Amino acid sequence: MDQVFIEDLRIQTIIGVFDWEREITQTISIDLRMAFSISKAAASDAIADTLDYKSVSKRLIQFVESSEYQLVEALAEHCARIVLDEFPVNWLRLKLSKPGAVRGSSAVGVIIERGNAHS
Repeated sequence: MDQVFIEDLRIQTIIGVFDWEREITQTISIDLRMAFSISKAAASDAIADTLDYKSVSKRLIQFVESSEYQLVEALAEHCARIVLDEFPVNWLRLKLSKPGAVRGSSAVGVIIERGNAHS
C-alpha cells in the first residue's frame, strides 16, 4: 500500500479542559499517513494524478485554527473525518500531539487509524 504523508504540521488552536487553556492558543502537531496509490502520478508526473498534500494541509490548518475542542481525541477524530470525506483517501493514520502538555514529556496525544466503509 502506497502512502502519502505529512509530518509535524504545527497549528495554533484553542484546546484543553482548563479555564486558562480556553483563553489562549496552543500548538498542536499532526502527523498524517494516507493510503493513496501513487502509480498514476508516478507514470504521468502530473499533480492532477496525485493526492495534493498541500491541499490536505491547508484544509486541516483552516479547520484546526478555527476549532475550540477540549479533548485531543475529539479534534483528531474530526480531522480524520475531514480527510476521508474530502480527499481520495480510503485509510489514514493520524497522530495528534500536544507538545508540552505534561511536564517531563516532549508531547502527549493520540494515534488513530480510520478507513472509509467503501474501502
